[in-house]
Amino acid sequence: MATSSASASAANLKARTRQDYQYLLDYRLRWNDNDMFDHLNNSVYNFLFDSIINSYLITHCNQDPPTSPQYGLVVHSHTDYYAPIAYPAVADLALRVNKLGRSSVTYEVAVFERGVDAVCAVGEFVHVFVDRATGRPAQSGLGEALRLGLEKLRVGDAGEAGKTRSTKL
Repeated sequence: MATSSASASAANLKARTRQDYQYLLDYRLRWNDNDMFDHLNNSVYNFLFDSIINSYLITHCNQDPPTSPQYGLVVHSHTDYYAPIAYPAVADLALRVNKLGRSSVTYEVAVFERGVDAVCAVGEFVHVFVDRATGRPAQSGLGEALRLGLEKLRVGDAGEAGKTRSTKL
């Protein structure tokens, strides 16, 4: 039986380790992050993905969300879930850039439980950076500071620099 590229991709995502990512951020789960099934609510994963991405953009790409001339709009997101995580665990969030376009960025974010090797979830977020004044994709593309910061997370030759651990959210 032939293996589809989708299932091969899912197998690759499930095999992710912290070493596959260039930026790490820890987050102490809260009681209200759990749902009635006593694990992290699906909507909280999007909160975590948005938080690590914006933390990186602010601290490493010179972005100031209320005033930067460009800002990222999420145009696509999805999550693959592999293992539960729940309060009172500490989540290790991991970030990389899989694709860097003229005005768009495809991020990959993983959630690991502190002390556990297996990945809990892997998600994809796509930002299109738009001009604050027009709301349209940035004509000039990504600004220099933004592009340079994101290049550090890009997988491949440009993104294999050492990992950065940030402070807690």
